[in-house]
Amino acid sequence: MDEEKRKRLEAKGWKVGTVAEFLDLTPEESALVEIKLALRRNLKERQQKLTTQSELANSVNAKNEDDSISIDLLIRAILATGATPQDIGQVIASIKE
Repeated sequence: MDEEKRKRLEAKGWKVGTVAEFLDLTPEESALVEIKLALRRNLKERQQKLTTQSELANSVNAKNEDDSISIDLLIRAILATGATPQDIGQVIASIKE
């Protein structure tokens, strides 16, 4: 958010902060959320390269997308697209703090 917009909102009585502050997340919880989001984005990019999403679903025994998907399943799905552990490490390393 740009500084001018922040000042306008604060002048109107709004409290401006981060999602982590709003949800009262610990640094560890916040990092876990960021890792999971990065892995999901990467999986979606890789899915677009596959001929069908059902090909990926069949390879990891998943029927459809679920917001509560585990990191284990995300990693298995990414590996099923042909990614290496190093590719997954790069996804996680690319997260901006």
